[in-house]
Amino acid sequence: MTGRTWATSALLLALTACSTGPSLENRGAVTASPGDSHHLTIGSAGFTESDLLAQMYAQLLNQAGYQTSILTVANRELYEPALESGQIDVVPEYAATFADWLGAKTHGADARPVGSPDLDATMKALRELAAPRGLTVLPPGRAVDQNAFAVSADYARRHGLKTLSDLGAAKLKVRLAAGDECVERPYCAPGLEKVYGIDITGVDPKGVGTTQAKRAVQDGRDQMVLTTTTDATLDQFGLVLLADDRHLQNADYVVPVVNRSRAGSERVAMVLGKLNDVLTTADLARLNQQVDSRRRLPADVARAYLTDKGLLR
Repeated sequence: MTGRTWATSALLLALTACSTGPSLENRGAVTASPGDSHHLTIGSAGFTESDLLAQMYAQLLNQAGYQTSILTVANRELYEPALESGQIDVVPEYAATFADWLGAKTHGADARPVGSPDLDATMKALRELAAPRGLTVLPPGRAVDQNAFAVSADYARRHGLKTLSDLGAAKLKVRLAAGDECVERPYCAPGLEKVYGIDITGVDPKGVGTTQAKRAVQDGRDQMVLTTTTDATLDQFGLVLLADDRHLQNADYVVPVVNRSRAGSERVAMVLGKLNDVLTTADLARLNQQVDSRRRLPADVARAYLTDKGLLR
């Protein structure tokens, strides 16, 4: 076993050991005065976008005088308790998804989802779930990573499609490349039919935004693919997104979540808030592309972006 593998294993054991986090019965302790630790650990969930956001958080905090390290823990079941316990201090999250995850953790797997297309309602629910766990959810930025639907650019041109409403009005038969769960999920096939009147003739179970799914649409075997708003590879397959103009999808805006007792200060919020002012969904997609397609390092891509936006000296 190499030293690096041993260190990773030891880390996972340590995180597992603290997996319960603060007791919800001890609400006074976990909602104590916000802290401002000089040494902050930034968590990443281990995929490109999360790595980029973690790097941007770290570089902004470094410039503000904090000492930071980045810890990659791909499993939310591990990194969220570590955030509660203070082994991780800051992590980039997605508002609606994290709200539903905390809701299920608090009230059980069958808990009613609290994430919705309404950002204000989603943030209110998320903060109510996070606060008893000693977590503070900072304001969301402009960037959102939602489920999204893409068609071939040629198909969009031929039928005059820019939005999902356009597709419904066109009365076209649509075979959708997506995951198995799309057949039942309200944001997927049922929602497309109910909200937009799109005639979904079948779901081709090729996964969410996979290469196989995109190629099926590119080749005309399927007409549409379920992907995300920050998908960096659509151009490579000649695909374009159709706008969710009736807001079927939940408000999965990027939000920093911090351990209140270690990183809940106004200073941390102010530093990370600078990114909110500039980072857009389109920016995030382009940054993902630089890492995924051009094989650049997330740290370098993050630094170049922040410098270009005047946030790093």
